[in-house]
Amino acid sequence: MTATTDGSTGALPPRAPSASDATAEKTAPPAPMRTAVRQDTVDAARRATARATDYLLSVQDPAGWWKGDLETNVTMDAEDLLLRQFLGIQDPELTEAAARHIRGEQCADGTWATFYGGPGELSATIEAYVALRLAGDSPDAPHMAKAAAWVRGQGGIAAARVFTRIWLALFGWWKWDDLPELPPELLYFPKWFPLNIYDFGCWARQTIVPLTIVSAKRPVRPAPFALDELHTDPRRPNPPRPLAPATTWDGVFQRLDKALHLYHKVAVRKLRGAAMRSAARWIIERQENDGCWGGIQPPAVYSIIALHLCGYDLDHPVLRTGLASLDRFAVWREDGARMIEACQSPVWDTCLATIALADAGLPADHPQLVKAAEWMLAEQIDRPGDWSVKRPQLPSGGWGFEFENDNYPDIDDTAEVVLALRRVKHPDPLRAEAAVRRAVRWNLGMQSKNGAWGAFDVDNTSPFPNRLPFCDFGEVIDPPSADVTAHVVEMLADVGRAHDPRTRRGIAWLLAEQESSGAWFGRWGTNYLYGTGSVLPALAAAGVPGSHPAVRRAVRWLEQVQNDDGGWGEDQRSYQDKEKWAGRGASTASQTAWALMALLAAGERDSEAVRRGVRRLTATQREDGSWDEPYFTGTGFPWDFSINYHLYRQVFPLTALGRYLNGGPAGAPVGA
Repeated sequence: MTATTDGSTGALPPRAPSASDATAEKTAPPAPMRTAVRQDTVDAARRATARATDYLLSVQDPAGWWKGDLETNVTMDAEDLLLRQFLGIQDPELTEAAARHIRGEQCADGTWATFYGGPGELSATIEAYVALRLAGDSPDAPHMAKAAAWVRGQGGIAAARVFTRIWLALFGWWKWDDLPELPPELLYFPKWFPLNIYDFGCWARQTIVPLTIVSAKRPVRPAPFALDELHTDPRRPNPPRPLAPATTWDGVFQRLDKALHLYHKVAVRKLRGAAMRSAARWIIERQENDGCWGGIQPPAVYSIIALHLCGYDLDHPVLRTGLASLDRFAVWREDGARMIEACQSPVWDTCLATIALADAGLPADHPQLVKAAEWMLAEQIDRPGDWSVKRPQLPSGGWGFEFENDNYPDIDDTAEVVLALRRVKHPDPLRAEAAVRRAVRWNLGMQSKNGAWGAFDVDNTSPFPNRLPFCDFGEVIDPPSADVTAHVVEMLADVGRAHDPRTRRGIAWLLAEQESSGAWFGRWGTNYLYGTGSVLPALAAAGVPGSHPAVRRAVRWLEQVQNDDGGWGEDQRSYQDKEKWAGRGASTASQTAWALMALLAAGERDSEAVRRGVRRLTATQREDGSWDEPYFTGTGFPWDFSINYHLYRQVFPLTALGRYLNGGPAGAPVGA
């Protein structure tokens, strides 16, 4: 007998047999009254599924993992060039390759957007412009003059985000006195004190700690040129603005920032020096084995700058491996352009690809699925990370998102990896089962007090960090979300814990979070389509019937927002204007798949909406079995940081088609 996650004895229950465990060839024969139109749809789905399966298998790495490009926006490329300029390690070939990519992303109006088809964004446009100036583009060139004119029309550099102005301050293009203060003494705040570093989401925490050193040091490198053309008035680049009323939170934090500026002038030298050394030690302790920090580009960039300012030379092993890790974020295009990924997603891509292939009918003992499972098992994290600050007694057992990120396993990846492992017949079942038990125990231990789950931390819901003047770059806390909670609920149901009180609390939270429209908000994918596409399969897996009022409301909403072409799409602008954009946008392969996965889980397999959605996927598939998707359907920070996961266009359509043909967690096969 083996110990279960709650300490009792007994092995995990076997995964309930479903049609998705069988091959597509084993689906039931057609019903006598099935129409020719429906038969055509099933046949088309079979052909598309076979092609998509072959394609996905063909792009697996020999080591067992999958990874698609993770495309964000040109600030990654611009900041890479600015870092090299700051450190004095410019490379003409890299500079031109980055400039080629940045030029190629410029919009017709001279701006740069943060997602495909989106509006121009001021900070991205400023950073792209400065990067092209570093690459030698003349400010008089038409594409540069158009960009500069647009920037001035939006308020110039003074209206840009804090992070953009920090980069400019590094070269004297902006005054440090005109930036929010971020003292390194912040590191000494106890865990119970407001605004301690563990009140911030892990991605913000990893960025803020090194920036406290930068803020304290206030370095300035010689600027290679002036940027007067990006100010509305070069004589007054930062016109004064009135403070918000002192009775408002904005007013309180603005006045706190003024006090911190005064403190900067009188800070005790020994205390400040000790705080910076503590911050440097905190940074070094969290460097991953591959030299990066958290597997994310922004914290790595700022950590390198901070440590260099603390006296670490570029040949020091910490900085040498850190700089080398940044090169692994580069994607070289066929035309010689070089794009920088903000992050890499092999664990996420691998578990989603495994689920897609299994649900499409690939045998559970297929060699490539076994190899994927073996790679995932080797990636399980067995040591504590920052999450253990809130859960010091909880044994580890999660998975990260990236190749190397042992400090920050995430709840979402862990849930999906378990679902993937449970679909594979591993040659060492006891090893796989033990890994699943550890993961289930860890995810249960990371439940927040409201019954739901965040992505990285427990109860990371402080209202204060988002109010800091410094924190204008996107979401800086990690509250529970419907999509992550849904994935955990689905995983718990899959391992036989649908009736566990903790699972029921998660379900109750999900039902309470449903929008009046019938949709659910999507924190880590765009947006209501992702949230709804995550929740309905989880509810079905946990035994919530398709007749439940919440399910019926969601089905009606999905039917209402289906596009005329049969697909579904949602623009990133739904995060700002849900009345206009929720569930609205050009049809995409991944979002069409999310809607189909939701409808199939709700028992709508025979509906006209599902038939039209399946036909949309089969009609838009390329000959090689892939789909095209220029639109961004992933989310880093809602609205502020959007992502195009290049593998989403493959794994989710295959999952949806597989469940249409073979059934899924709560459905039976359609047959043919």
